[in-house]
Amino acid sequence: MGEAPRAVCIYGPTGTGKTELALALAREFPLEIVSVDSAMVYRHMDVGTAKPTASERAAVPHHLIDVREPWEAWSAGDFSGEATRAIAETQARGRVPLLVGGTMLYFRALSRGLAPLPRADAALRAALDAEATDRGWPALHADLARVDPVSAARIRPADRQRIQRALEVWRLTGRPLSVLQAEAAPQADPGWLRIALVPGDRAALYAGLEARLAAMLDRGFFDEVRRLRAMPLMSADRPAMRSVGYRQLWNCLDGAITQAEALRQAAVATRNLAKRQLTWLRGEPADVVLDPQQDVTAAVAGALRHAGVSRRG
Repeated sequence: MGEAPRAVCIYGPTGTGKTELALALAREFPLEIVSVDSAMVYRHMDVGTAKPTASERAAVPHHLIDVREPWEAWSAGDFSGEATRAIAETQARGRVPLLVGGTMLYFRALSRGLAPLPRADAALRAALDAEATDRGWPALHADLARVDPVSAARIRPADRQRIQRALEVWRLTGRPLSVLQAEAAPQADPGWLRIALVPGDRAALYAGLEARLAAMLDRGFFDEVRRLRAMPLMSADRPAMRSVGYRQLWNCLDGAITQAEALRQAAVATRNLAKRQLTWLRGEPADVVLDPQQDVTAAVAGALRHAGVSRRG
């Protein structure tokens, strides 16, 4: 057992109990939780993001939850800057940052740095929007596949914002976004203890995700989306509405699809998110790999103690 880690990371696909595990660990160790979740940053989005409750957040310090309005932009660069500050402040208090979430791009941005990319160009984005209105976003996705097949392979044909950004970078620089991202300057080892939660039974994971969606509906997911729709600055194309479930329920409330179809699409989107997260996990380093379908709390606590994280006094 050497020097204690500068931070502890718990990452894994959606629906694997990361939040519950983090709260359990914080009862034993002097931890502060840094959320690594691209949806929990938004206020008023509680049910569909499975956000920790107010009482849970009062019991354990949390960071990067409810830091943006749902109509405001939030990027990996924003996350990296805010998370770096939260980590430093937590360490200054003599506590250990616990990075928890499933947005793997954010983990990678924080540990490896970000590529220097051009700033958004309003005129070019307007031109791309006009092209999409005329031809459709799947057609622009096909354009992207010709100039940047690596980015196109990981961006869905209906993902307007990511298609727009990848084409914007290509047109501004003449170079693929995927190439520029690969050129990010390597960072020093951050000194993290990394714990990956990798389910052994995918069928059980998907069944659990469907049950969780049903529970969210019982807790008022539709009402939450109705309240978001009523906000003057909100619209379906806001970045927050890329979050799984929100766009599908929004479309249902718009009358574009039936409730049954919205729920089917939301379930498919949730499974696809979990698949993408598992793919990302295969490319991320991990010191400990555990199956979250087992009881992992004792094993993770043991890993923290072995790494030199002291228990609460």
